Amino acid sequence: MTTGSVWTPDVRRLTGEFVGTAFLLAAVVGSGIMAENLTDDVGLQLLQNAFATAGVLVALILAFGSVSGAHFNPAVTLTDRWFGGIDTPTAVWYIAAQTAGGIVGVMAANIMFDLRAIEWSTKDRSSPNLVFAEGIATLGLLLVIFGVVRSGRTSAVPFAVGGYIAGAYYFTSSTSFANPAVTIARMFSDTFAGIRPASAPAFIAAQLVAVVVGIALIHVLFPDIGEVADRVILPHEDPTTEL
Repeated sequence: MTTGSVWTPDVRRLTGEFVGTAFLLAAVVGSGIMAENLTDDVGLQLLQNAFATAGVLVALILAFGSVSGAHFNPAVTLTDRWFGGIDTPTAVWYIAAQTAGGIVGVMAANIMFDLRAIEWSTKDRSSPNLVFAEGIATLGLLLVIFGVVRSGRTSAVPFAVGGYIAGAYYFTSSTSFANPAVTIARMFSDTFAGIRPASAPAFIAAQLVAVVVGIALIHVLFPDIGEVADRVILPHEDPTTEL
């Protein structure tokens, strides 16, 4: 790319999104594998998976929020772009970094548990109720994030997001992927946390529909959200250095 182009990525912010999403997926998949190794009780497996994912998510948002905003989620990035929190080139690069980071995180989790780096999932999640649940899970996540940011209680955002995800593991039948990058990455894990590639497109479609519905609801509920959109998920620097 030509130096000075508006499409030149900011490496620091993209690294934050890449590394943060990688660790998030390592937590999601790694804790799922560990849960399967520890017990045959599916309910207990889900509890362990939810607890570990929520805890790591809170920590990652706190760690990377000041770097990139800690989106770790194309649905959040697209919504933030709509409200002017980031520009289009940044949004495109964020989504690419999140997707790549998620895949790397899953591969790392597989290797940590002595599995092949890439194991295509055979876990079918194609039922219409699961697809609908993904839309609900994603919509709720967006409302929580933008609602808490709009309230001005930015220090509470990591805990609100972690708490929501932990709860959504249980109140949604899909166990709340709520994230297109997570959906793509979990195709690479033939474990408790995986999703069969054939099931993924419907999940992603539901998540994107939730973005559209979420934007409409956020407009109604928080009409001045654009004033604080640059603080999603946490306030972060807006570097001007061209790399």
